[in-house]
Amino acid sequence: MTFDEAITRLERFDKKGFCVFAKRDLRRLFFEDTDTAFKQGVCRLVKRGLLERPCKGVYVYALSKHKGARMIERIAGILRKYDYNYISLESALSIYGAISQIPIDRITVMTTGRKGVFKTPYGVIEFTHTIRSVIDILDNTEKTDTHLRIATPLTAYRDLKRVGRNLNMVDVRVFD
Repeated sequence: MTFDEAITRLERFDKKGFCVFAKRDLRRLFFEDTDTAFKQGVCRLVKRGLLERPCKGVYVYALSKHKGARMIERIAGILRKYDYNYISLESALSIYGAISQIPIDRITVMTTGRKGVFKTPYGVIEFTHTIRSVIDILDNTEKTDTHLRIATPLTAYRDLKRVGRNLNMVDVRVFD
């Protein structure tokens, strides 16, 4: 791939709202390259500043018009792309005003995938595994204008109780 070719393809996807890619997504984007040429090309694009690598296997188009405050949610969605994910725990309760502290550098996400913590330049993503069914997740979360669903206030509180942390921070009067 040439640098100009990469800009053209990434810009086309950016216009459609896609600016965060898993490595396998980039591989599909540059399908005509051999595996060696693809790996070297991605390294060159990162070195030249066209792509950012916030964590292993995830790339952000550096010139994107969609970069902003919600970038951490886009990255979380890519990290657990094939699982059900939703904002919950302290992040959701803070949005609803049930916790006075606002987590600025962190997002807490419930996932049907593996638990884990990822440190990125956009903040820390904390995944907590849930065994809830897909129907239960869809019934107890709301679609937002972001890339992740968000737990209802009672669901976020229920998740926090299940995890068993920071319960003393919650103002339960919000749920009345």
